[in-house]
Amino acid sequence: MKSLLKLPHTVIVLGFVSFFTDLSSEMIYPLLPVFLSGILGAGALALGLIEGIAESAAALLKVASGIGADRMRRRKPLIVAGYGLAGLVRPLIGLATAWPLVLVLRFLDRIGKGLRTSPRDALIADVTEPALRGRAYGTLRAMDHAGAVAGPLVAAGLLALSGVTLRHVFLLAGIPAAIVVIILLAGVDEPGRSSPGNARPFRPLREWSALGADFRWLLLALLVFTLGNSTDAFLLLSLSQAGIAAAWIGVLWSLHHIVRMLSAYYGGMLADKTGSRVLVAAGWFLYALVYLGFAVCSEATPQIALFIVYGIYFGLTEPAEKAWVSRLVPDRLRGTAFGYYNGVIGLGALPASLFFGYMWQSAGAPAAFTAGAALALLATVLLVKVR
Repeated sequence: MKSLLKLPHTVIVLGFVSFFTDLSSEMIYPLLPVFLSGILGAGALALGLIEGIAESAAALLKVASGIGADRMRRRKPLIVAGYGLAGLVRPLIGLATAWPLVLVLRFLDRIGKGLRTSPRDALIADVTEPALRGRAYGTLRAMDHAGAVAGPLVAAGLLALSGVTLRHVFLLAGIPAAIVVIILLAGVDEPGRSSPGNARPFRPLREWSALGADFRWLLLALLVFTLGNSTDAFLLLSLSQAGIAAAWIGVLWSLHHIVRMLSAYYGGMLADKTGSRVLVAAGWFLYALVYLGFAVCSEATPQIALFIVYGIYFGLTEPAEKAWVSRLVPDRLRGTAFGYYNGVIGLGALPASLFFGYMWQSAGAPAAFTAGAALALLATVLLVKVR
């Protein structure tokens, strides 16, 4: 609690925004593979296509919104627009009658994420002193995961009621999405920046060079890792094929996010004390071990255990990566740096998910999980090039 009191008001408010956003999103996301395969008749390749295209679209906008945020006096308008668009279209998945419509809605949902993510990450760095940035990003991710804990539990509770279907649950996810916009408009106080970059021309090659070699090496390592980091929907699909019912998958998703919440909070504080490289490397190595475990274990019990342990990877890496980015680059290019950081992660999502889906259908799930683990280990080795 004392650590929270040290953080700026804006960081705390954005934490609650993240909580209600994920409450809405996670009422839908863990049930989406079941909805696509069981109701709409889509296969693993369609699932990979939907998630890959959606995340890659978000990635392109994360780059553009990050660059744009450095040229605006305030970052809040982009943040509000992004959360508002996603909250409007996400519940409409409950009305879809074919998987291409789900693709369109997921695309628009991720467009909203692309608009908001880089400006929000830059705003947190703007209002937080460097020594507390790991803690700030860790708190944001902890609140995010707290919403991800609540969302599946709410969905499971609703599905337990007589007459409530997956479609009803998806539509009801619009309620917390509306709360998000209210909190943003009323609670985020952003100080105007005295010298936004709109006075200078945009010179991408010069600004890319100014970001520094260490940042570029970090992006390369992130890209390699992301190519093996397919959508978590495949993990949920694997759990489903192991014989776990849809309602229990929702409960497991919540337990998984409890681990993510706790590890993100403490991982952020640890990143401020020990530095980021050790935590990121440890997280990527753990990711590789989990994927290897899914490759060799097809029974429900070991997969459940691996899925819970998988949550620790997020706590080790998410706050540490963002704190690392904020400290590697000049202040005037902070939004741009977060744009590239978020963009690289998202742009790798399409080939990663398509490749994983193709491997799953052509060579089987074990081969797909093994390939993901190998890329994670390669990326871990590349981190030695970054300060």
